[in-house]
Amino acid sequence: MFETLEVKTDARGVALLTLNRPDKHNALSALMIDELTRAAAQLGQDPGVRVVVLTGAGRSFCAGGDLGWMQQQMQADPATRASGARKLAEMLQALNSLPKPLIGRIQGQAFGGGIGMMSVCDAAIGVAGARFGLTETRLGLIPATIGPYVVARMGEAKARRVFMSARVFGADEAVDLGLLARAVAPGDLDAAVTAQVTPYLACAPGAVARAKALVRKLGPVIDETVIDHTIAALTACWEGGEAREGIAAFFEKRPPRWADKGS
Repeated sequence: MFETLEVKTDARGVALLTLNRPDKHNALSALMIDELTRAAAQLGQDPGVRVVVLTGAGRSFCAGGDLGWMQQQMQADPATRASGARKLAEMLQALNSLPKPLIGRIQGQAFGGGIGMMSVCDAAIGVAGARFGLTETRLGLIPATIGPYVVARMGEAKARRVFMSARVFGADEAVDLGLLARAVAPGDLDAAVTAQVTPYLACAPGAVARAKALVRKLGPVIDETVIDHTIAALTACWEGGEAREGIAAFFEKRPPRWADKGS
């Protein structure tokens, strides 16, 4: 059914949604973005699914944008870039509004878009020792499309600690930022995720869905206007010289011209 994902639902109605590109550190390709959007719709409509657990195969949860996708964006026209950004935004919105509890099982590192997916989980449990970062500004870009979800999760004050600096941080700081609910030893991850999942299996599914919709209504507004603004902001970055320099430097394995020699 899916090329980049694996979906399994057990007898309790707990669906395990796995990003399945371990050789690419589960980086977000155009195909994975499309498949995640479809998977969210299918799981949301399936009455046999009570809870969804989102995780990744291999050492990384999600390394952010796929390198091939980034190269395509560099070469694309503004309309194509905006279309790609919109697809990512629609995927995040589909997961964010999933009418089932979404629990993140964060078994490894996450950067960029991976932080966005962590932010749309209702709770995320990560492993101690994992590393995280919103690294877009190192490339001359900004965490635009994921921004509304990151700020909704962390709050503005905490988001400002990591949103612009591209600083990599650890699991304990991810807990302090509100990105993770808990950080546990790798051997304790499944038990900690189970502890998050189990209470929902005693709840009325319809009431859970309504409660989730209500809490999102009461939280920060993430509507078409907000999404359109993030797409326009990202497209403007792609059009600027910094993005071209930053991405070119990345692929050429050299520091961009603005980088301090000691960084």
